[in-house]
Amino acid sequence: MDFTLSPQIENYRTRVRTFVDHHVLPLESDPASFDPHENIREGLLAEIRTQARAQGLWAFQMPRSRGGQEISVVGMAALYEEMNRSIFGPACFNSAAPDDGNMILLNKVATEEQKDRWLQPIIDGKVRSAFVMTEPHPGSGSDPSGMMMTKATRKGDKWIIRGRKWFITGAEGAKHFILIARTSDDPRKGLSAFLYHADQPGWRIERRIPIMGPEEHGGHCEIEYDGLEIDDSNRLMEIGDGLKATQIRLGTARLTHCMRWLGLSKRSMEIAREYIRTREAFGSLLGERESIQHAMGKIAMDIQVGRLLVMNAAWKLDQGDFARKEVSMAKIAVADTLHNAVDTAIQLNGARGYSKDTVLEWIYRYARQARLVDGASEVHKMVLSGFYDREGSDFWSWGP
Repeated sequence: MDFTLSPQIENYRTRVRTFVDHHVLPLESDPASFDPHENIREGLLAEIRTQARAQGLWAFQMPRSRGGQEISVVGMAALYEEMNRSIFGPACFNSAAPDDGNMILLNKVATEEQKDRWLQPIIDGKVRSAFVMTEPHPGSGSDPSGMMMTKATRKGDKWIIRGRKWFITGAEGAKHFILIARTSDDPRKGLSAFLYHADQPGWRIERRIPIMGPEEHGGHCEIEYDGLEIDDSNRLMEIGDGLKATQIRLGTARLTHCMRWLGLSKRSMEIAREYIRTREAFGSLLGERESIQHAMGKIAMDIQVGRLLVMNAAWKLDQGDFARKEVSMAKIAVADTLHNAVDTAIQLNGARGYSKDTVLEWIYRYARQARLVDGASEVHKMVLSGFYDREGSDFWSWGP
């Protein structure tokens, strides 16, 4: 693949970078910018979103016919990286999880009527959404097809949902939900996907689960379903296609996480670089010391390795490939890189890095989830082992 960005994408990239520098980064130093859960407060976010949309920097992943910019996955990789140089960035451009992955899924598989009702309001920024799959033990986690316990029972033209879910990102503030539930015991076709609105009866949020934080808007919630009724017209895809819908969503969503994490990695190193170029100790600048240069050079290289893995996976997704192997490699590598980048930056900044005088401690706490969300690193290593077992030396083939 050619790593040169097209003139269109490069134009978007420089505009996103300028917008983040001028309108988003300055907000991080003002405590009044934060909500109680350490994200950008809602009123301020609405103001910044209005400005971004007015500049044509909105919903890059969506079709132009629905108000987006219709950018390829390769283009998204470059733009999402720029956005997340700020801890607030992705939400300002309507490119944050979980809405990002939900929009991409609905745009790919929903009917036109479903898109009008369930997708368009998310694109327009009028509602937020959540993807409801993970369950508490002994229910589904990384093995939804074999362990999911939430059931959807058909009754005429309706489905009755009973069960429990947890760690559902964004649920407290969401209006539109994509729910995965069991509809049969078939090992491959036993799950189905459904759409429902927050105002429907038969479900409730039991609690917003406290986490290390910081949190996405709407937190991570535990949900109880005790008779939620969903019309069959609000079933997404065919009966038994729930696992397929999940795989379609997570393929791109895992990679867009990596794109954003690379932005946070670069931001961490920007803060470190600025400090070591001005901080003197024992008669010299920190940045002049060989040990410091080794640390900075290693992280710079790791970020570039992560970018190449992400771009390779993005290119394959654009070719219509599921890119499961490539996405898993990127997910493992970039999650580690984010943690190592911010950890190194904190170490080089000393007590300043550990304080709240910079956003490094925010990024550090956020980074710990990277090795868990959308499949733990160990699960992705199992996926790669399976590919190698089947492919042997062809694991590293150059062709499609």
